[in-house]
Amino acid sequence: MGYPALLLLLAVLVPRNAVALRPVLKSLGDLHLISSTSQSAIVQNYSVLYFQQKVDHFGFNYLQTFKQRYLISAKHWEKDGGSILFYTGNEGDIVWFCNNTGFMWDVAEELKAMLVFAEHRYYGESLPFGADSFKDSKRLNFLTSEQALADFAELIRHLKTTIPGAGDQPVIAIGGSYGGMLAAWFRMKYPHMVVGALAASAPIWQFENLVPCDTFMKIVTTDFRKSDPNCPKSIRRSWDAINRLATTRSGLQWLTKTLRLCNPLTLDDVQHFKQWILETWVNLAMTDYPYESNFMQPLPAWPIKVVCQYLTDPNVSDSQLLQNIFQALNVYYNYSGQAECLNISETASSSLGISGWSYQSCTEMVMPFCANGVEDMFEPFSWNLKQFSDECFNQWGVRPNPSWITTLYGGKNISSHSNIIFSNGDLDPWSGGGVTKDISDTLVAINIAEGAHHLDLRAYSAYDPASVLLARSLEVEYMKKWITDFHYGARRQQ
Repeated sequence: MGYPALLLLLAVLVPRNAVALRPVLKSLGDLHLISSTSQSAIVQNYSVLYFQQKVDHFGFNYLQTFKQRYLISAKHWEKDGGSILFYTGNEGDIVWFCNNTGFMWDVAEELKAMLVFAEHRYYGESLPFGADSFKDSKRLNFLTSEQALADFAELIRHLKTTIPGAGDQPVIAIGGSYGGMLAAWFRMKYPHMVVGALAASAPIWQFENLVPCDTFMKIVTTDFRKSDPNCPKSIRRSWDAINRLATTRSGLQWLTKTLRLCNPLTLDDVQHFKQWILETWVNLAMTDYPYESNFMQPLPAWPIKVVCQYLTDPNVSDSQLLQNIFQALNVYYNYSGQAECLNISETASSSLGISGWSYQSCTEMVMPFCANGVEDMFEPFSWNLKQFSDECFNQWGVRPNPSWITTLYGGKNISSHSNIIFSNGDLDPWSGGGVTKDISDTLVAINIAEGAHHLDLRAYSAYDPASVLLARSLEVEYMKKWITDFHYGARRQQ
């Protein structure tokens, strides 16, 4: 299996926390979010603003600037005892992440909080070189987590000096997936800027040899096995079934017709076709939510259970097995019943910045993955750094630095830091690279049984399991303490 394609599909940390959205919603003004339980409209108001950022925060000769987009809501903000919840934007359009972080809106009144959603450079509208931002590696040289964290620091400084009353407010960083990693790293690198961080589904240890490279795929497989022990067996058998059918023109034509693919499958497409199926199983594991959702695709409640209903018998013929695989894929790609065919070039929302994350994955965000095909349900593939480096160089003209993230942020040596909540769902494959045990009294882990990818950052639902309700209540209690400690300390200094 070609690793760069796998890396792209896994490393796009989508990651995130959706309520069901109107498909036609595109405005940047009022958000009309649809509750996943009651389907009643909830209007959330925010302002869209822009801040002039330096393209390069760490040099003094390069003076070019760009407009960083951010969203802000002060509906529940109180200057007396209030706070600022700052979303550390990740690899995509910030409006999409704002729409999909219902937790912050749910707790804003209780925490008397101003909400700020900061867009990550090179994503959405925050393009340092406009339409030419991805033209070459010279322009992309400023797409790093370090530059993004510096953007956040400068934006917070700007907010505190220009909004009356904000200068006396504690700031809490919140993020999910890559955004969760940034939230944790922001607290580590800029502890004077934020009093704490909630890092949801943040795989800060998915680097170098901090965790085994096969952990991710094992968790995906376990998720499917929980629904039906035969489900991962069927999926494991399907790869060879595809390989056998793909050896002939008639077999390729049969696959195209049976799986209702939008374009005829050719021999050159087969590897990509299998990667597309693999990514579908991965995305289902990440979005295995307890209610209908519309995050990466419209999905039923507990979608893996629905998928596995079609994969109960691994011992059927190749043709029957792949007809069953089609029914399972259809749950992900056609739950709404509106898809006329399946497009193997699409698996998730276009709001994610695929190109930007591909470049980041080829520079500092180097996350090793592998599978052995025995303890997981995938075709065996290994982590080959040289091959990966060569393909990155061919695509972007750069080579990865696999040890830079652990050098920069400490890897597992983070006990000197404080006030970070690491939350992870047991169903989330990214939890394998996350912090799942307390490191200290202030570096705490919250594990969510029956929780998929940052379920805790999603909006409240009547179908939420008790585990996520408890997780959110603990998170709020920690944040209240940080806020109280900040204001108490400020009063003592007066």
